[in-house]
Amino acid sequence: MEKRILLSLAHMGGNEQKYIDEAFKESWVVPLGPNVDEFERRLCKFTKAKNVVALSAGTAAIHLGLLMLGVGPGDEVLCQSFTFAASVNPVKYLGANPVFIDSEKDSWNIDPELLEKAIIDRKKITGKYPKAIIPVHLYGMPAKIDEVIAIADKYEIPVMEDAAEALGSLYDGKACGTFGKYGALSFNGNKIITTSGGGALICPDEESAKRVLFYATQARENRPYYYHEHIGYNYRLSNISAGIGCGQMEVLQEHIDRRRQIHGLYTEAFKGHKYITVHQNPSEKYNSNFWLSTITLSNDSPVTADEIRLLLAEHNIESRLLWRPMHIQPIYKDCPFYGTGVSEDLFNRGLCLPSGSSLTDEDINTVITCIKSAFEK
Repeated sequence: MEKRILLSLAHMGGNEQKYIDEAFKESWVVPLGPNVDEFERRLCKFTKAKNVVALSAGTAAIHLGLLMLGVGPGDEVLCQSFTFAASVNPVKYLGANPVFIDSEKDSWNIDPELLEKAIIDRKKITGKYPKAIIPVHLYGMPAKIDEVIAIADKYEIPVMEDAAEALGSLYDGKACGTFGKYGALSFNGNKIITTSGGGALICPDEESAKRVLFYATQARENRPYYYHEHIGYNYRLSNISAGIGCGQMEVLQEHIDRRRQIHGLYTEAFKGHKYITVHQNPSEKYNSNFWLSTITLSNDSPVTADEIRLLLAEHNIESRLLWRPMHIQPIYKDCPFYGTGVSEDLFNRGLCLPSGSSLTDEDINTVITCIKSAFEK
């Protein structure tokens, strides 16, 4: 049987067990402890953020970030349509309503021109501005975040940045996740690094970080008995999971470097291909971590993205179609949408390729050979 080549497998560095063993030795197996503190410190150092709160998931980070921005029932939140549902679902957790914005063709992320159009239009329709904006750095590719922030500042709408796939990605030398009021990170099992799940929220100051921690630990007031004035959540990362994170931080840059190398292998292999384009950094301002390397097929391609996916699957290779946009998902089909068709076109023509940092050059060459064979037939 052919070797199984996965899309993005968790890649251990070797020292994760050391931190876990220490936690067991000291009986720190609850959602607090030295590993949590150290993991947050290392995340701050890596991203150059001043305050980071480790949480149980990236989704939890977006939820609490929106909560901190005051999003509530009846509010509207401007969301990128071309993304995973976890970028949007927290809006509904809070009783608010998503308004979807299409992508631009360069980074595949939220279109600044459509964003401003939507802001003006929603004000006319509802009488008030949307409560927040959620841009996403999809597949690790930075959004046009400087333009997004400029528009957000113009209309005084805060930004909840979704950098779940973009740990290590830079825009103009600055870490993704540190541009908005809040920034969400994810450590799910398929991300650049993992904590066997988990996430984090980058916060603007110590006071807001303390408030996030308050909500993440069931919003218990500081009294000698259980007393609650607010709804809280069980969102804190465990000390065991944070131990995995500490070990992963030791190899984070190596993982990023390897994914960029893999992207380079795909780029070189498909250079000049008649039907295949490998998605690239749009300019020198962008420095994607290339969490996933992605391709699009030309409109005249003799095979579809899904046919390539099925061919790869026959050879025990995992791939994935690009995200199906949120505005055409059944649960969100009735939400307002401002678009030009970019995200639907990308969904129809695009594919995510195996990109995990543990993959060898031989593995990548196997993928490349298989894809090329689809066109030879």
